[in-house]
Amino acid sequence: MKSWLDTSLGFFYPNLCQICRSQQATAREGYVCAGCRQGVHLIKEPYCERCGLPYEGEITTRFECSNCREMQLHFKSARAAVAAEGVVLDVIHRYKYRRALWFEPFLAELLVRQAAPVLQSTHWNFIVPVPLHPLKQREREFNQARRLARHLSAATKIPLNCSLIKRALPTRTQTLLTRSERTANVRRAFAVNRGSTLDGERIVLVDDVLTTGATTSACAEILEKNGAGEVCVWTVARGT
Repeated sequence: MKSWLDTSLGFFYPNLCQICRSQQATAREGYVCAGCRQGVHLIKEPYCERCGLPYEGEITTRFECSNCREMQLHFKSARAAVAAEGVVLDVIHRYKYRRALWFEPFLAELLVRQAAPVLQSTHWNFIVPVPLHPLKQREREFNQARRLARHLSAATKIPLNCSLIKRALPTRTQTLLTRSERTANVRRAFAVNRGSTLDGERIVLVDDVLTTGATTSACAEILEKNGAGEVCVWTVARGT
């Protein structure tokens, strides 16, 4: 499969980094070269124990950030692989909004490298991608959360469940909204699909970026109301 991907993409794109366009990079690397990868900042402790927001300096005790203290978040914890800045932010925007799917191996690699060891250390029943509304999915032609979740499921052997929840209401993009507006925007936006049942299952929600956590919290709330035992969140990137 990887050999076929390299060959097919290589037919249309030279082995050239699609960020700096000066260094060599292959389809398997998501066309991001080693030099550009040096601008990627992995998220490491210390960070907020609830939403994973990283902090600089020496913090030796567990803590929750002011965002989490002010919001009623329904997931138990959220973690991200890298900071949503520089190269990563550019790649995510081009991947989502300009359909630059050749970046997917790069983004999936970041997510899997950080999330898989953590998730494999305990038991989880399902990986569930944050759904798009059908109108948005037709416009974008794909759901980036679903594609990234597929990679994480394959790496961890945790079953992927794309039919558990749906986006019942179309919403505005969260990008330019304030924290309170984001929460209001996704309130009642999600629903469990008819016929789906839960009985204490532990669920991993997957999305591309987490900022305030409003979207993933709304998903977690509907899952918990319908029987999920615990919900955690993993994203590629963490915004501020």
